[in-house]
Amino acid sequence: MGTVLSISPATKKASIMDAEAAAGDGVKNDKRLKRHSMFVSLSWKKLVANSAKKSAKKVSPNPAPSGLQVAQLNHENIRKTHQTDEKKPKVPIPVPVPTVPASAIQNGRLSSVQKQPSSHSLASPRRIVIQASTGELLRCLGDFMCRRCSKLKELNSGEVILWFRNIDRTLLLQGWQDQGFITPANVVFVYLLCKDALAADGTDSLAALQGTFQTCLYLAYSYMGNEISYPLKPFMIESNKDVFWETSLRIINRMSAKMLQLNADPHFFTQVFQDLKNQRESSETNLDR
Repeated sequence: MGTVLSISPATKKASIMDAEAAAGDGVKNDKRLKRHSMFVSLSWKKLVANSAKKSAKKVSPNPAPSGLQVAQLNHENIRKTHQTDEKKPKVPIPVPVPTVPASAIQNGRLSSVQKQPSSHSLASPRRIVIQASTGELLRCLGDFMCRRCSKLKELNSGEVILWFRNIDRTLLLQGWQDQGFITPANVVFVYLLCKDALAADGTDSLAALQGTFQTCLYLAYSYMGNEISYPLKPFMIESNKDVFWETSLRIINRMSAKMLQLNADPHFFTQVFQDLKNQRESSETNLDR
């Protein structure tokens, strides 16, 4: 027996339409694929071009030196620095020079150290310590004045000290100074001036002696005092005004160098200090005789 296959017109038409639809979709997909690939190609070209431009900008014309080159450059710089330092002149290191006398005031006493050669050792000189209080040095100054002016039998050491203290007290009370001037170092300075101002044979006038002494005090206050200026009235005697200025100029011309030396040279200060201290010892020796 044979088999008969029958196809209906509707089914055949649907198959043909499906085939055409599938063909149309394939064409559309092919067009979309070509369009997408074109966009991808253009985007890739732009990306490559931009990357090439950026890499070209980042390239440095002077490449960084390697580690070996850096070490060589450092070594060369250090060598040049050493050569420059060797060419520069060497500046000597300043050494401070003492300009203050080797003296100290402790508890109102002035002490000074004097070195003398010793027979036991040539390397270490023998040290002699000189000490004196303000009162002791004032008595030494008064004894010197009495001995230098031996013609004035009525003069005593206490009167000279009283002249000094009265002037210092007057300046304090009148407000010319805030603290007293009488210290051991200043007494040594006054002695230096009086020793030069008084002649070897002294004077036979008490008023002349007081005028000369107070002139020395005025110069000492002006040179060693704490204030800028001092009045003339406590120091100057009206009847002796012309002599006051003449004596002042004479002392300044003769003693300016020694006044500076007394403050700058410790050895010279010690000599004057010892000389003043010996005035008391000489007075006691004469009394014993």
